[in-house]
Amino acid sequence: MEAGGREVEAGGKAGPGFSTRLSDALRADGLEDVTGDGGIRKEVLRPGSGELVPPDATVAVKYSGYLEGMEEPFCTYQTKGFPRLMKLGVDITLLGLEIGLLTMKKGELARFIFTPNYAYGKQGCLPLIPKNATVLFIVELIDFIDSADSDTFFALAPFELKFWYFFVQEQRAIFPLQKVLKVAKVEREFGNYLFHKQCFEDAKDRYKRAYSILSCSSKSEAEQRQIDASKLLVLLNLSIAYLKLERPAQALMYGEKALEIDEGNVKALFRCGQACLRMLEFEKSRDFLVRAQHREPFNQDINDELKKLER
Repeated sequence: MEAGGREVEAGGKAGPGFSTRLSDALRADGLEDVTGDGGIRKEVLRPGSGELVPPDATVAVKYSGYLEGMEEPFCTYQTKGFPRLMKLGVDITLLGLEIGLLTMKKGELARFIFTPNYAYGKQGCLPLIPKNATVLFIVELIDFIDSADSDTFFALAPFELKFWYFFVQEQRAIFPLQKVLKVAKVEREFGNYLFHKQCFEDAKDRYKRAYSILSCSSKSEAEQRQIDASKLLVLLNLSIAYLKLERPAQALMYGEKALEIDEGNVKALFRCGQACLRMLEFEKSRDFLVRAQHREPFNQDINDELKKLER
């Protein structure tokens, strides 16, 4: 295609896909007027799934912005694998992009047209963006986390670790249990995202925040069961994170804490077995792994780990 009308694939890379020419986008079928005033128009190029992005969410997104007549994007945020998480209204401040993201679902790819009022205004951003520029954005929503409650919970968090326990207990007294469980879930989701990015140290820190939130007293047995169910997931996450960080003693500690909640948990037994093997505590490793194998005899990971003890 001619300059300004190049075809791109998801994430704005050159290749087969769809036009980045503004005039082509304006003629597209099914163009949705998001704001009702024509200021933000949207075309879904690949539908997503699940819920819409909520206000104040934290998003993982890839995007590229184009001006009419320009072959290359004037701005782009691309990365291989998992992009960093960005907070709406803090890290993403372009009005059109922020509003547009609120119309998207996980996995969705969309083309947006922003008029000056929703982009760079009457003055533009010279010399890169001319005055009164209407712009085209290609946006791919990789993932999002509804982090509003977590942000509120930690808004007044102390910087010094020695005050952290008292802060959590104080917040626990203010927030109802379901809110606390949701905050812990969000922190765990942050940790999972970072873990998949192989940022194991950062993931571990998020898991520890989640664990600290759940280290609170319950008002009834029913509440304690809910806390323990959430805590178990976090402890399993902490155990594998420490294994990735080559710190098997800590991995074993959190694995054993998980077994205190659920003595037959296969993942916890497996993590403890892995940790002991790395610490050269072979008999202890075998004990954990055999217990895990007894519950899941055809689990290949468990069987492979036991074979290492036979070498």
